[in-house]
Amino acid sequence: MQSKWTDRRASVTEGGAHGAMGKFLHGIFGGSPAGVVVRLVLLSIVVGFILTTLHIDPQDIFRYFQDLFQDLVEHLWRLGLRPIREVGTYFLVGAVVVIPIWALIRLSRGLGGK
Repeated sequence: MQSKWTDRRASVTEGGAHGAMGKFLHGIFGGSPAGVVVRLVLLSIVVGFILTTLHIDPQDIFRYFQDLFQDLVEHLWRLGLRPIREVGTYFLVGAVVVIPIWALIRLSRGLGGK
């Protein structure tokens, strides 16, 4: 006897080439690509409407974060924290190697399962 709650339809992530691609895309997008795109478009429209109503321009947002970051760096520099620049340099040099390797591993796990 089969429970009425059991769904025997094949899911997109099961078997075959289509299933593997579906599983890969689901892993990258966090859901079906079409569903994610629709949600992002709708969310962007709502946020855009709110920001436009408040007379906030995207350039204002970028300028705000640029000024905030610049002020923070200048403040830390004035405190005599020069080593932060060196650590930042180490981070950037390391990230050039680490981030692409991480991305390749992430993509390969998406293709081959876990």
